[in-house]
Amino acid sequence: MLKPLHLLTLRAVCQSGSFAIAARDLGYTSSAISQQIAALEKETGLVLFEREAHGIRATTAARRLVDSSARVLAALDDLDHHVRELATGTVGRLRLGSFPTASVRLVPAALTAFAASHPRAEILLEEGEPDELLGPLADGDLDVALVYEYGLSPRQWPDGLTARPLLREDLLLLRPRDSGLGADLPELSGARWVTSREGTAGALSLTRLCAAAGFTADVGFRSNNYDVVRELVSAGFGVAVVPALGHLDDERILATRLTRRSAHRTVVALHREAGSNPLLGAVLGALRHAVPGDADHLLPVGS
Repeated sequence: MLKPLHLLTLRAVCQSGSFAIAARDLGYTSSAISQQIAALEKETGLVLFEREAHGIRATTAARRLVDSSARVLAALDDLDHHVRELATGTVGRLRLGSFPTASVRLVPAALTAFAASHPRAEILLEEGEPDELLGPLADGDLDVALVYEYGLSPRQWPDGLTARPLLREDLLLLRPRDSGLGADLPELSGARWVTSREGTAGALSLTRLCAAAGFTADVGFRSNNYDVVRELVSAGFGVAVVPALGHLDDERILATRLTRRSAHRTVVALHREAGSNPLLGAVLGALRHAVPGDADHLLPVGS
């Protein structure tokens, strides 16, 4: 099979009319150029140059071979350019996993910034809770995943994954504006509560908060959708504790930051330690810059 390097050398020698000039242009020695041409002549069975007293002269066969290989060399040049784009992240694809709240509050802004700097790259989004994303991330079906951990329910992430904290959210106590209820947890021992599904980190966090305040929460409603939680609270069906990303200002609801030291949730970007996707760094940077630095109850963390 003909070697592209030999064809490139043949073209350079035909264009310059000199082994020495071709060697200078290609960064080789004249001896190396001569060896490549000799190898090409042996491979093709063609005489490519006639040696004359004061130089060389390309044969008709050499010029025809240069013409015939032009399209192939152009295609290889395009391939080389495409490979360089892939290696630098100019083009390519990255698969992002995210939990629903981050998908609403962080991901759109991050993707907007990323698309502006990488218009030819593609991001695919897969949504799920942290435990649902860990398997696909470890298996290579995701390149990066947004997950979270509560201060009252810390996580140990699996070996082989790198955790990059993005932001810390305060936990907010929500209650109906006209309920007359205060923000002191012990005084809410008789209230009904709205929280996330049983067994979730949010539900466990509420259990531990209430236990520290001296009571067991009377949970009447469970939903992992913070819009549902907010509507139930506003309708007077209970009170709730939600992370800051899960709450939007609502004139029907009083939202108060809980002051207990561990009353927070941290959003983390996870990726495999051996993650080699060239787009990874750019996406992590876009996610970090998507965290509003001046928002109430949100604190960017990490570097």
